[in-house]
Amino acid sequence: MNSIAQAVPEAALQAIRKLIKEQGFGPGDALPSQRDLAVQLGVSRASLREALSSLSALGVISIQPGKGVFVQAPVDLPRSDAALSWPFAAQASPLDIFQLRYALEGFAAGLAAVTEKIKIFATCPTLIIPPAFAARMCNTIDSISHGRFGLNLITGWQPPEYTQMGLWPGDEHFRNRYTMLDEYAHILRELWETGESDFKGDYYQMDDCRVRPVPSGDMKIICAGSSDDGLAFSAKWADYAFCLGKGVNTPTAFASNNARLAAATAKTGRDVSIFVLVMIIAAETDEAAMAKWQSYNDGADLEAIAWLADQGAKDTHNKDTNVRQLAAPEGAVNINMGTLVGSYANVARMLDEMAAVPNTGGVLLTFDDFVEGVEAFGTRIQPLMQCRAGVGR
Repeated sequence: MNSIAQAVPEAALQAIRKLIKEQGFGPGDALPSQRDLAVQLGVSRASLREALSSLSALGVISIQPGKGVFVQAPVDLPRSDAALSWPFAAQASPLDIFQLRYALEGFAAGLAAVTEKIKIFATCPTLIIPPAFAARMCNTIDSISHGRFGLNLITGWQPPEYTQMGLWPGDEHFRNRYTMLDEYAHILRELWETGESDFKGDYYQMDDCRVRPVPSGDMKIICAGSSDDGLAFSAKWADYAFCLGKGVNTPTAFASNNARLAAATAKTGRDVSIFVLVMIIAAETDEAAMAKWQSYNDGADLEAIAWLADQGAKDTHNKDTNVRQLAAPEGAVNINMGTLVGSYANVARMLDEMAAVPNTGGVLLTFDDFVEGVEAFGTRIQPLMQCRAGVGR
């Protein structure tokens, strides 16, 4: 990204940092008005606002509507690059990251603004977003949602997803990814709990990093790793662990994953429950539901499935990762998640069986037709579930 000429907002960002440093502005001091700043720096008001937003999220300034822009933390220009403290600082500037931030943050923030009860989780690709930026994004949505936000951390396992952007760190990442994620989570927790981090690790170096305000509540972390390394990470840092259901109409086949997580949490002394992802394909009768399932398999894109299987085989370090299940060719038409196919009554019965598996915190549902599926679940399936007796009635 740095091969492209420096964007105007980024140039403005660096100019403001220089102005703060050279003119001796300290914490609490007001900067010139945005109109005067734009004239002084020779940039448009739009570019200035984008630069100020970036500096605000970095904790350098505080934008107070109706009052002005105030310096929040001292600026030390020589360590501006180190402040990013992530493996790809050479490839992505602060403004590059904020473009990604706006794209990711907007949807979750939008949901938070128009809902009142649901808990909202967003997925964070940790190879792309530095931990301090992720912490700040979460704090923003936490404020909008009044404490209803949490974060799903992913390490990245598919090289083409990252090589197209020049961000794949090499196949050694398969071996080290949870060591890197351990440092990432450590920094997140420090920033969320205290607003500050001086963490020094192998992958991240924080230098008096500050992110404020801190969240209003306890920020929850989710992880979907099912390898031994992934489950060890969840046992140490996560509040919830995701796993894939397994097979077709084998609702309790995921139980071994629960047992493995329980063994990991026995070492950490933490309470972490499993949430299981399954697809529901339901109809009035078993025959009608199975006909839909068969039609999906008949129309499978075999070339795409073969490519997915090839990608899943890239990680030769982890033999027990859920990527192996995702990419297995025999059921890749819906990435091999557990699938419950049948009449509304039989799907309700299988969900009750899942609920009885020890250490199951809940299920994550997806449907072949999402809108129709959600409606059918609420009106036709949930009322028949023993474990949901009295809910929504």
